[in-house]
Amino acid sequence: MNSTMANAAALAGRTLLAAMFLLAGYGKIGGFAGTVGYIGSVGLPAPQLLAAAAVVVELVGGALLLIGWKARWAALALAGFTVLASVLFHNYWAMPAAQQMVQQLMFMKNMAVTGGLLMVAALGAGGWSVDRR
Repeated sequence: MNSTMANAAALAGRTLLAAMFLLAGYGKIGGFAGTVGYIGSVGLPAPQLLAAAAVVVELVGGALLLIGWKARWAALALAGFTVLASVLFHNYWAMPAAQQMVQQLMFMKNMAVTGGLLMVAALGAGGWSVDRR
């Protein structure tokens, strides 16, 4: 793959990954009470604080990933956040059989996203990024 195609693919990959986090973070702001309730429903302490932290991680991490500034660190932070959220909220192995299929799908989707984030952490943001300027 030539460098133009590689840089375009890296930008497209970063954009698609970042979109998921930016949309989720923005959605949490609009539905903050629901997010707090969902976090509290799994027994985590300080759900308001955790919801606010999730908004910050998703919006800041997503923005950094999108523009490609400190992209390796942003990708690592988002990967850790995604794994943690998956284990806490998509723990299909502990759910009733009727819920397992969808939750397993969500869990595996998140693991695939984590894989993409780890690729950014390992290989960098690509040539069309603030990191490369």
